[in-house]
Amino acid sequence: MTSPIPKNAVLVGIQLPKISTEELESSLQELGRLVTTLGYKVVGTVSQRRQSDQTASVLGAGKLRELAEWTGGTGEVASMVNVKLNKAALKRLKETEETESITGEIVDEDQTTLTDEERGSAQIVIVDKDLSPSQLRNLETAVGCPVLDRTGVIIEIFSRHARTRAARAQVEIARLKYIAPRMREASIATERQGFGARGGESQLELDRRKIKDRICELKLELVSIENEGKTQRARRSQEACVALVGYTNAGKSSLMRGMTRSEVLVEDKLFATLDTTIRTLYPETRPKILISDTVGFIKKLPHDLVASFKSTLDEALNASLLLFVVDASDPNFRSQIEVTQSVLDEIGTGDIPRLTILNKRDALTIDEVAQLREEFPDAIMISALEKEDLKRLRNEILLYFETDMEDQEIFVPYTANGIVGEIRSKMRVLGESYDEKGVKFQIRAPAALISQIRKKLP
Repeated sequence: MTSPIPKNAVLVGIQLPKISTEELESSLQELGRLVTTLGYKVVGTVSQRRQSDQTASVLGAGKLRELAEWTGGTGEVASMVNVKLNKAALKRLKETEETESITGEIVDEDQTTLTDEERGSAQIVIVDKDLSPSQLRNLETAVGCPVLDRTGVIIEIFSRHARTRAARAQVEIARLKYIAPRMREASIATERQGFGARGGESQLELDRRKIKDRICELKLELVSIENEGKTQRARRSQEACVALVGYTNAGKSSLMRGMTRSEVLVEDKLFATLDTTIRTLYPETRPKILISDTVGFIKKLPHDLVASFKSTLDEALNASLLLFVVDASDPNFRSQIEVTQSVLDEIGTGDIPRLTILNKRDALTIDEVAQLREEFPDAIMISALEKEDLKRLRNEILLYFETDMEDQEIFVPYTANGIVGEIRSKMRVLGESYDEKGVKFQIRAPAALISQIRKKLP
């Protein structure tokens, strides 16, 4: 069976006055990776400097025609089929067109000349911004093919990668909230106003009501799932937990696999991991330390998605320590740190201790490593692929948790059932000796846990 041929996509970037050329290029490169993750092939890019991105068709007339050459469209914005605009709407449309032509919302650069091979080669347009419903419709009529904005791409990736009940429900809520305001009546629905609907509702109104009802159902389902999660987290509340957080594709899953020796999905794709995975630190320690891998962050992450995935990030909220994983080989990692920090603050993890992990050291030069050590003196620089680096990181984690532990001696008589097993499973045993009455343990553990054990002794 042959694999399906990927759709060709052309990317659209808008450079507003406060956006530098470097920022625009970086954002478009990231969008290209998102699009590739969806299975599309990027064949071209159209970008333009604009004073505003709130105009009717986003691009100026010249760039719109250039974009349409990629797709075989007309380059002209068509009016809505079978929908007559009233006088007020026509006046607003005319004023918008006049404003664009006078103030030039454009700085309309020369058009790029396409080759014969490039003309008509794209089957979808991806815009590196959020589009309003009218902007989406206008662009689709001009280019003659489907158009997705950045949020639409991210939601589509989330939809494909979600595996657990919680992640699927969260993604569907975000998707429904995204499409609800973008729904519009087709000509048939307009002509059949009230046909087969209760109380004269249009098909559009019925569809929107169904979406609202479905969102309510999903939220109730999430409450149930979250209650189950709270019960599971309560069982783990006495155990040390480390949460991996960071920008998407920073190497969290590779680090998770190396630190826990577990079969965790590792792919060079954005958002390869959406569902929280929890494993035990390897080699297993006493007390046991849990590692959780969480969904990655990204620039321009829609607020609804941050809110929807808050429960997925609850493992980070309940962690004793955050490992802030950074792809140090990415030229834009500093801005990625800012994005991650912003999202972490938004979900309320500001007070949780963290270790900054500069990952992918193997992709850096000696000079770059030296510079980063000077810039981030408290960070731990590793490669998730190097065993010695993983061993060093493991020791740092143990050191963190053992800082607040105490070394004590406990004598457990043979008549105390179950205590020996509890000590071995929950505490670090530094030494032990036996006599005719029982076992003497030299242990290292939190003071509260030692106190609990002593209360159980006869």
